[in-house]
Amino acid sequence: MSTPFPVTITKHNGLGNDFLVLETAQVAAHSNIDWPAQARLLCNRESHIGADGLLLLGRVAEDAISMRLYNSDGSLAEMSGNGIRCIAQAATMLYGHSGVVRYMVHSDAGLREVVVTPRDTEGSVVDASVDMGPITALPEASNWAALGVDAMRPVAHLSVGNPHAVVGVDDVKVVPLQQLGEMVPQINLEIVEPGPESNAITMRVHERGAGITQACGTGACASAWAAVQWGLVPAKAEDVLVHMDGGDVRVRVNSPKQGHVTLIGPAEFMQSAQVELIL
Repeated sequence: MSTPFPVTITKHNGLGNDFLVLETAQVAAHSNIDWPAQARLLCNRESHIGADGLLLLGRVAEDAISMRLYNSDGSLAEMSGNGIRCIAQAATMLYGHSGVVRYMVHSDAGLREVVVTPRDTEGSVVDASVDMGPITALPEASNWAALGVDAMRPVAHLSVGNPHAVVGVDDVKVVPLQQLGEMVPQINLEIVEPGPESNAITMRVHERGAGITQACGTGACASAWAAVQWGLVPAKAEDVLVHMDGGDVRVRVNSPKQGHVTLIGPAEFMQSAQVELIL
């Protein structure tokens, strides 16, 4: 028999990519929770509070936290650049940390260092800088040929701890992204065009497990990396400015060391709520 169990969650927004954060100490006595089912329930925008994903926050040490992300469809995601900024903001609020805070985040993609800087005294909006780790090449996704991408277009298959395919296009607004993304649901699909600034790209994304979203942090990293390799932005640019429907982030390529990328962008606290898990 299912039993309702009340917990407190917070909701955060990373450029329109929104997440629910649940601190797992609240459910420490329960080891058999069906987290994919809870994510589908809580993230449903028609019947519940709604979000792009559910983030599970754990405390590892004074300056270290753990992160696990379930997409709105219940699938597990190794990493999210927007999600990691949101969970770091949630940690500062939950654990009473103020000022500039540095966390080591244990994730399914490995360790990531995050530096959180509040914009206001309440910490309702923060800027977070994340060492997203190395960018590595991947083989093309199965069924990739079904997309019919013109052989003359630049394409990059990359890992930022999770799988991405980046395609250079002339105009991101006219590409049938939903249709194409559904052909390769096992990866994150980004389309990018150069500009409008010389050090910038404009990007749209179809995320694995979530569909078209307003922004994707790991997608911005993969796209910025590809744009530098393709010469869409100058290799000497300190930051690549990535424009997305939900707002802008900055990506530093080969930072803090060769082969890595650093993601810099905001996270915003939206609300706190008590909800019921079904155990």
